[in-house]
Amino acid sequence: MTNPQIVVRLARVDDAGRMHEVTQLAFAARPPLDPPAEALSDTVDDVVAALQPPNFGVVAEVDGQLIGSLLVRLDSSVSGVHDIATVRRVGVLPEYRHLGAADAMVRVTLRGLADAGVSRARLLARSELPATVKWWRVRGFLIDHDAPHGYIMSVHLPVPLVVPTAGDMRRLGVALAHRLRAGDLIIASGDLGAGKTVLAQGIGLGLGVAGPVISPTFVLARHHRSETGPGLVHVDAYRLGSPAELEDIDVETSAQDNVTFIEWGAGLAEGLSDQRLDVHIERAPDDVRRVYLTPIGRRWREVEWDDVASDYAAEAGGGEAGE
Repeated sequence: MTNPQIVVRLARVDDAGRMHEVTQLAFAARPPLDPPAEALSDTVDDVVAALQPPNFGVVAEVDGQLIGSLLVRLDSSVSGVHDIATVRRVGVLPEYRHLGAADAMVRVTLRGLADAGVSRARLLARSELPATVKWWRVRGFLIDHDAPHGYIMSVHLPVPLVVPTAGDMRRLGVALAHRLRAGDLIIASGDLGAGKTVLAQGIGLGLGVAGPVISPTFVLARHHRSETGPGLVHVDAYRLGSPAELEDIDVETSAQDNVTFIEWGAGLAEGLSDQRLDVHIERAPDDVRRVYLTPIGRRWREVEWDDVASDYAAEAGGGEAGE
């Protein structure tokens, strides 16, 4: 039986009562903390206040029922610009936790913040909840420093790029390839036809690999060698149902000496490495793609993403459409 569809949207003020109820139930279901989580002392009025601009909330719904919510506070830097966001009160009703609603809310929130020009998101994670700390680490948040009763964790927000054509998608792949090295992992997500394979072709071109880079749907993985640097291991996880099935392909054996690119890997391949590049491609009705590059781990924070964007922009601006 398939899981029900999760719909993520911006919260409205009239959602405040249900958001408060969800937060109370979600936080009450966690192990007891000393002192208790501040969320448990919130009132509906507190939620209403937290939804006032420029701050906002995000909710997740299943079949029209609000089952998850989070709050975002926009903080100003020394220049007075809202370029730092604090994520708060992330909660999902206990009976719906298996659906991935929290992950969906966080992903949509971080992409939206990136579109708004925010550069970094942060949060407080309680040290008594190591599984929660690990959950945030998988999503790219690293511990910045200790705080009372926990850690301040932060993440660099996705780099958003507009990619009009398939030719531009290949050029983006080439620009990325120039920053890649052996052992790198890229996880690509997006709807069918979004351009994941085209991006892989550009990466293969930039790495100088042999042979055409085509979708490995029926063989699951293809290994393309290069005479000048790391090769490319191209994986299609579309037909895989669990991380265990991905392990059966034995990707890790070849990962050290190659760049590994996994299509449809979101939700399956994150456990392969806490150092990776997540690539999400959204396809608009006019066929223009918006690509979000999310650096996960310190290795990817070393990359000068402004330079990647500049290299791509310098080469883009034409080419064929479609995948």
